[in-house]
Amino acid sequence: MALAELQIDTATGVATIRVNRPEVLNAIDVPTAQAIRDAVLPLDGDARVRCIVLCGAGRAFIAGGDLARFADDFDRAPEVLDGLLDALHPAILTLRRHRAPVLASVHGAVAGAGLSLMAACDLAVAAQGTRFLVAYDRIGASPDCGGTWFLPRVLGERRAAQFMYLSQGWDAETAERYGLVNEVVAADALAARTQQLAQQIASGPTSAFGAYKRLSRQGLDDDGLAAHLEQEREAWRAATHTQDFREGVSAFLAKRPARFTGN
Repeated sequence: MALAELQIDTATGVATIRVNRPEVLNAIDVPTAQAIRDAVLPLDGDARVRCIVLCGAGRAFIAGGDLARFADDFDRAPEVLDGLLDALHPAILTLRRHRAPVLASVHGAVAGAGLSLMAACDLAVAAQGTRFLVAYDRIGASPDCGGTWFLPRVLGERRAAQFMYLSQGWDAETAERYGLVNEVVAADALAARTQQLAQQIASGPTSAFGAYKRLSRQGLDDDGLAAHLEQEREAWRAATHTQDFREGVSAFLAKRPARFTGN
């Protein structure tokens, strides 16, 4: 089965992208990032699509990047990073510029790159019991996949700083209260509510929705997103050369507290 799957319901115009690596909570390695890209890019310019749903298979949405791939050889960490971001950046930019609204349907763990990808979507519905975590601070790195772009815009600068600096994990109700998600539903109702919302969006005036996406983001300088993603990449590459990064990743995989030195 593919690591990420695209299904388009031509009757409703709803396109669903499901990340499918459930044995590791959909943690993203390079093949998974490439599969996400390959699922998203066919949507570019597809006029049949009137709503896009992003979700994850199994017990979680996306639990972040697969840190074990960095720990395999820390000297090659920048290469691993480039493999991930070379695939994910085009996917993020495609979702942002598509005229169809993008709905994230999340459950379980939403952390790291998964949090950034959810924040890149236009709307988000979460199951009760979902946990949200920035997570980058725990491995000595700054956010990627647009996290430093989207989170201050979604949450506001101070709330985003609180989320990053204080290593807070939020439950679904807190995420809704702070505006990180639009709605929280019972876990067993997530699929039905996602379908209901997607079909409502898809039955709306798609061209008008597309104009709203484009115009509202001009006001937020979304035209600079591509350059910002590359600046994030450089910050992450710099982090991979630090002792804090090696300590953070090693501690995360060993399930012990990290001992950062600031170096």
